[in-house]
Amino acid sequence: MRKLSACALLTRRTVLEGSAATGLLMAAGLPAAAAPTPAATATAPASAPKIALRLTINSEERLAELDPRTTLLDALRNHLELPGSKKGCDHGQCGACTVLVNGRRINACLTLAAMHEGDEITTIEGLADGDNLHPMQAAFIERDGFQCGYCTPGQVCSAVGILGEAEAGWPSHVTADVSAAAIALTNVEIRERMSGNICRCAAYPNIVAAIRDVAERA
Repeated sequence: MRKLSACALLTRRTVLEGSAATGLLMAAGLPAAAAPTPAATATAPASAPKIALRLTINSEERLAELDPRTTLLDALRNHLELPGSKKGCDHGQCGACTVLVNGRRINACLTLAAMHEGDEITTIEGLADGDNLHPMQAAFIERDGFQCGYCTPGQVCSAVGILGEAEAGWPSHVTADVSAAAIALTNVEIRERMSGNICRCAAYPNIVAAIRDVAERA
């Protein structure tokens, strides 16, 4: 058996002695000086003064006094009584909060309400014309494009948004002809463009079918 060097013995001895000392300190309790002092504890940030906002939502002017840090999603749900837009991940990854701003789809959880004065904001509540559903809403019902329904408002708003994108000729990562004046919403195009909207019930085939129906009738 190979003998250990003096250096190795010293190192092990030091570790053992340190461990014994630590055990004694733990048994006796740490010194009072180690406890954090009240001055060292973090204090909660003071709330910001509220600002008055004038927002145009579903063709109606709405007034609200909000903390300037309030997201558009929280403004809609908690202050303006429009709970159709859902809070899912609150990090812009699931698409449940998708709304239309000036016709373009955005994640309402990633933008501040104060940034949208003067914009035309459309939520799921504003798509129907009275008792007449938007064609996309009717198609989702006809094709059974939902199960639990939680993600459906964001899915529908996003689907309406991609109709405008395709009509304007905005290409996606799977568009073969990026110079086309208008993009055909094939199954592949729809899946790519809707990839930011998550359905945990996995109703994706029915969602794609509903969007394709509306696109073909447009």
